[in-house]
Amino acid sequence: MQKVYESATAALDGLLRDDMLIAAGGFGLCGIPELLIDAVVDSGVKNLTVASNNAGVDGFGLGKLLDTRQIKKMMSSYVGENAEFMRQYLSGELELEFNPQGTLAERMRAGGAGIAGFYTKTGYGTQIGEGKEVKTFPTGPDGQEEHYILEEGIFADLSIVKAWKADDTGNLVFRKTARNFNPPAAMCGKVCVVEVEEIVPRGSLDPDHIHLPGIYVHRIIQGEHEKRIEKVTTRKREEA
Repeated sequence: MQKVYESATAALDGLLRDDMLIAAGGFGLCGIPELLIDAVVDSGVKNLTVASNNAGVDGFGLGKLLDTRQIKKMMSSYVGENAEFMRQYLSGELELEFNPQGTLAERMRAGGAGIAGFYTKTGYGTQIGEGKEVKTFPTGPDGQEEHYILEEGIFADLSIVKAWKADDTGNLVFRKTARNFNPPAAMCGKVCVVEVEEIVPRGSLDPDHIHLPGIYVHRIIQGEHEKRIEKVTTRKREEA
């Protein structure tokens, strides 16, 4: 199967539609699928639900889809750094399903593993747990029990992720922080489209260094990335 496509637009051709659920990789602005997000913006699809650690920043990353009002609902764990996100949510224009960060990652991973739901202590007794099924489980030999809430796996219509390297079969290597949400986001989509910095010859990746096997990946593009820094922090230059 040919997985390498010439552009983000070509790679998303035939996959996008209104009202779909998209899982997007990235952590802050690190490892976000910049090129694929731009192609989704250009496509004009609307009423999207997007599962992502956050929603980018104003005018960049998923923030572009907020600017064009193409997202109706965010499933996120961090919602800071984006004034337009805040404005739309507070005005009732944007729906938010707030998730603890580890819960969101596990919901994606569970979906990729075919697991419909799992129980976690995180969120019990808070607004996160309201309306969710609660069970008690023994936590030690003394018979003590703790409360857990049921969280559902995420089964996305489409995954868009960013990797460092790939071969033409879709085996992926992520770089540093970009490895946080990209692998589980890639796993949970019915179709996974990946943008990479480099496509290497088949067989050149050390099998022990592959972070996500190509069985999860359907389409690949290679391109240049801006890699914008979310918050630039510098120290004062010492006086000569």
